[in-house]
Amino acid sequence: MNEVVARYADGRLVKGISLDVAPAKPRCHIKTEDGVVEVELKDLKALYFVKDLGGNPEHQEAMEPEEGDARLRGTKPIEVRFADGECLVGRTNRFPPVGAFFFVLPVDSESNNIRILINRSAVDSIAEAQ
Repeated sequence: MNEVVARYADGRLVKGISLDVAPAKPRCHIKTEDGVVEVELKDLKALYFVKDLGGNPEHQEAMEPEEGDARLRGTKPIEVRFADGECLVGRTNRFPPVGAFFFVLPVDSESNNIRILINRSAVDSIAEAQ
């Protein structure tokens, strides 16, 4: 099981434990404190797999990878600009990504995010980063 934060394209959030997330499936279920929520992936901006649901709002995400970070071997740097203006710098194992959903790893090893499942329909642009 994974702790996740579902960010909807309309700004709503759902936090909890993922039970069945798969990019090829149209929906997943998240167990929250109040019960189980069915989440339509097409309605999301992104699904964040996190270390801690509380996060650390004071942490400033690094935009450059650490030298020798083994998590990032075999990946390409990308910059994702969402329709809401947010910009995310990360790494992906395939560029350009294919399919409606794709995973990105944060370049910051201290990030609360472990990996992020991005909904391509919530994205304005994807570019290879330098």
